[in-house]
Amino acid sequence: MALTERIITGLLLVSAFLTAADLAKEHTKENTKELTREGNRWWSRIQVVADDKMEGRNTGSAGYLRAARYVAGEFERAGLKPAGTSYYFQPVKFTVTQIVEKDSSLALVKGGQVIPLVLGDDAALTVRPGLAPKYEAEAVFCGYCLVIPEYKIDDLAGLDVKGKVVVYISGGPPGIPSELRAHYSSGGERAAALRRAGVTGSVSIANPKSMDIPWERSTLSRLNATMSLADAGSDEQSGLIFGARINPASANKVLTASGHTFEELLALADAGKPVPHFPLNLSFRATETLTSSTLESPNVVGIYPGTDPKLKDQYVIFSAHLDHLGVGGAINGDSIYNGAMDDGSGIASILEIAQMLKEQKIKLKRSVLFMAATAEEKGELGSRYFANHSTVPQKDIVADLNLDMFLPLFPLKYLEVQGVNESTLGTDIREAAKKFGVIIQADKEPDRNLFIRSDQYSYVQQGVPALAFKFGYELGSPEEKIALAWRHDRYHAPSDDVNQPVDKAAAALFNRILMDTGVRVANAPDRPHWLPNSFFKRFEKSE
Repeated sequence: MALTERIITGLLLVSAFLTAADLAKEHTKENTKELTREGNRWWSRIQVVADDKMEGRNTGSAGYLRAARYVAGEFERAGLKPAGTSYYFQPVKFTVTQIVEKDSSLALVKGGQVIPLVLGDDAALTVRPGLAPKYEAEAVFCGYCLVIPEYKIDDLAGLDVKGKVVVYISGGPPGIPSELRAHYSSGGERAAALRRAGVTGSVSIANPKSMDIPWERSTLSRLNATMSLADAGSDEQSGLIFGARINPASANKVLTASGHTFEELLALADAGKPVPHFPLNLSFRATETLTSSTLESPNVVGIYPGTDPKLKDQYVIFSAHLDHLGVGGAINGDSIYNGAMDDGSGIASILEIAQMLKEQKIKLKRSVLFMAATAEEKGELGSRYFANHSTVPQKDIVADLNLDMFLPLFPLKYLEVQGVNESTLGTDIREAAKKFGVIIQADKEPDRNLFIRSDQYSYVQQGVPALAFKFGYELGSPEEKIALAWRHDRYHAPSDDVNQPVDKAAAALFNRILMDTGVRVANAPDRPHWLPNSFFKRFEKSE
């Protein structure tokens, strides 16, 4: 080849490489532009549901109903088929219970001496139907008070607890898979174990290390009304007639006659060592005055129909909860708990996913059911009601992807997924995330029992494989610091509002990953299933 030809060829190659690089840059710019557009639309939805006019969306409130009508309208705009019992709505009836604190009290009785505990400062009484107006019983400390047969753990074995109140520290022994420990730490499972042992009351003391909210803020909610499903037989904690939470700062008052200190017990727990069981050598004495009423609040349900003749009658659920805490104790002069991230973010995401399916005219084999649940903050009650009274055949629900407070506070590099190692859904989310360059992480904070603390667990208990999500991070990273600061400062606080900084483009990327996951599940030849070694396989129902 002549020198001139070689020069020309070289210039052409350079030009080609530059063009490819320029095209890559343009593609990146276009992708960033699209993510920004999608993120802004996602955020605009949060601005509606977390507006002060919604008054914190407390279950059954006028603000909640306004938000429910907005979601139903957006479902209709996205072309979803109504799937409630009343158009898009599935009304749910609740019993509402509220404490009259001025007529209630809690005290320790030791050797005839009565030591009052100050409600709000030292303790908070449990509020629900079926509690005794007057109660007194001896107390026993039972470690974590867990019964986990699979690991031969029984914190009640050998203890004289019949007719007594048990006191326990939150958390659990090391080496237990987080989802399994979360299951046995759930209110229903713990209550069942206590009933079998003859226990009549329980008192919890949180490990400060695993507290989501400082006591000084969490105690503000003790006067709020609690709710339970009005369905007969739906009370998981029936049989326990007394309950309370103790401020960790006041824990030594409970331990004063036992020969142990809270600092000693915390040191053992934090080091992963066995926590002892022992009599507390005192009794709890309580007087509790409660009022009761009823109300109704709807789930909002819509369906994006599938097209396959055989699979269209199976359903993949995208769920998020619409309720939040309403109006409560003022913090820094603000008493509206807007719930922008908890869970306006999840509601906005399921609306976005529904809209994107329509805009992109995506054909799915299975149907996708979009579920905006009520009363999650009251104990996942709306989703529990739907899981037991679903508006589609229960046996045809194949998966739940639950979006609750996923916290897009920084770029999405890691996605933490609860339940990722329990079912074949783990493969689906890993493949979807890989497509977008995102790394999947398993639960890094097992002491928080996240797998049971949102609506996915209502479906898990019905045998339905499920996942829950939050933005992940590397331990010790700036992102971890941001996430922990948000939890400390904004979780269940009025500052979880539309004035906080979020990464909207990262939220849009999250929505794309979740939509891709849902599409994979909806179009797969086989329905998802629990893995053979998963504890939750026992809930699986035959097809």
